[in-house]
Amino acid sequence: MDGAQKVVVTGGAGFIGSHIADALLARGYEVHVIDNLAGGKRQNVPEKAVFHEIDILDTALITPILSGARAVFHEAALPRVQFSIDKPLDAHRANVDGTLSVLVAAREGGAGRVIYAASASAYGNQEMLPMKETMRPSPVNPYGLHKYIGEMYMEMFSRVYGLPTVSLRYFNVYGPRMDAEGPYGLAIARFMKLYANGEKLTIVGDGTQTRDFTHVRDVVAANLLAMEKENIGAGEIINIGAGRNISVNYLADLVDPGKERSMLPPRIEAHDSRADTSRAKALLGWEPQVMIEEGIAELKSALA
Repeated sequence: MDGAQKVVVTGGAGFIGSHIADALLARGYEVHVIDNLAGGKRQNVPEKAVFHEIDILDTALITPILSGARAVFHEAALPRVQFSIDKPLDAHRANVDGTLSVLVAAREGGAGRVIYAASASAYGNQEMLPMKETMRPSPVNPYGLHKYIGEMYMEMFSRVYGLPTVSLRYFNVYGPRMDAEGPYGLAIARFMKLYANGEKLTIVGDGTQTRDFTHVRDVVAANLLAMEKENIGAGEIINIGAGRNISVNYLADLVDPGKERSMLPPRIEAHDSRADTSRAKALLGWEPQVMIEEGIAELKSALA
């Protein structure tokens, strides 16, 4: 590891952050993971990563860790929509104040770039699909608002302080290590758990709502490109999605076809979602590779 460039992953004990940490280690980086384990799991942290069990809100503690890092991948958040509704102050502190703390630490520590895990929840309900980065954000819950505020902070720190930043707006991410209690690809995680246990799948709402399910491998690839591309860093917002939306009913049929379902009350969230990925292709040279049918087949085969 001598001479390896340092990179930092906040939330690196979580679903997406741990996959990013794995990929960075495979490329020979010195990887530091910051996570307070409020939502992440210690076993998700790669063995060769340097693990710091601290809160991102402690700016003084995280500044020396971020100091001199080539890139900071800011994945840490409390990204549960319902939690943000039930406990808006706690969610705001973690998601908004936490993001500001990371930015201040990155600026003071001279980090090379901050890559932010933004969210398609910032769009809310839009009259037209696909969702383009030029559309006016209209979040329908506190979590979506928090992630949108984070994007604005990213752009401001680039403009005011000269700190290179980029925001990747994730659409529903799924894949290995996703948590059935967690936020990303929640329907898939819950479905897979019920399917593995031989239980009836439960659908929130009527199942006609659509989502753009995006495999974590594609999300990791986008993050690595966001670190490497020299033509970005001014707080750009870039959609990272499959560019295709499917209904939750179709998803249930992929997981466990032809079975009876049970229905749950709807939640306060957007009804439909689909990414326009043309900016990701133009700025990052990125295109999604894993279609939902392939991703679900992989998850099911892993259970066999």
